Amino acid sequence: MKCLIGETTVHYVVIGSGQPVLMLHGFSLDHRVMTGCLEPVFVQRSENWKRIYVDFPGMGKSVGTNHIHSSDDMLDVMLEFIDQVIGDTPFLIAGLSYGGYIARGIIAKRSEQVIGVAFISPMIIPDSHKRTLPDHHVIYRDENFLTQLSEAEREIFCTYAVVQDRENWQRFQTEILDGSTLAIPSFLEKIRKQYAFSDDVDVLITAFSKPSLFLMGRQDGMTGFQDAWHVFQRFTRATFAVLDRAGHNLQLEQPRLFQEMVDEWLDRTVESQS
Repeated sequence: MKCLIGETTVHYVVIGSGQPVLMLHGFSLDHRVMTGCLEPVFVQRSENWKRIYVDFPGMGKSVGTNHIHSSDDMLDVMLEFIDQVIGDTPFLIAGLSYGGYIARGIIAKRSEQVIGVAFISPMIIPDSHKRTLPDHHVIYRDENFLTQLSEAEREIFCTYAVVQDRENWQRFQTEILDGSTLAIPSFLEKIRKQYAFSDDVDVLITAFSKPSLFLMGRQDGMTGFQDAWHVFQRFTRATFAVLDRAGHNLQLEQPRLFQEMVDEWLDRTVESQS
């Protein structure tokens, strides 16, 4: 499906009907990273959910980026997308990495409409040099399998994965790597130069009292886990979980725990609306 916002065409996929859930992927990826980890959760539930999987402008199949120069502009596009596709209906958000940053921007602007949020390996501090990060530490490495990959495949996979085996590679390839090849490099570089919102989004969110979830990887060397604690304290009904044996792609490396935690978050959201 397509949504025209000014000169930007936002591509998105809708699965199911009912309560809207807006899914926001990480920087340079596309919606498949979210469908891959979240659809297994939703298909097991009896409630009706309208899952809205978006491709950010300049990523996936969304095009028209000449007038988007910053994360502020990206947020404005997402707010207009919400107006056109969701309207004034209450909705949930699940945001992964950069998608978690945009999600905080949406909450700052539309807190009354958002009835729950899940942050998955969220980007807390845009400037990577100011983040508190653990060293990259590999938990498990299948040497026999890794020899079957090309040098380029091994390099990119081993840069991010802390569980380096066939199963994680297959999901990494289909849910992350394939989507990243569609992004426009020059556009990504332009956004990176104005990666932070012009306003401190966490000052604008004084308190968010809807069911929330913070899921971080203990070995996440990209966005880390410690910085999220300061943000978490503004979310008064949030669960904060740091998963061992998990890096930035915790949804791949700890799929059972990931699904259980998201499922429990949805339970709390349903309960809060009853």
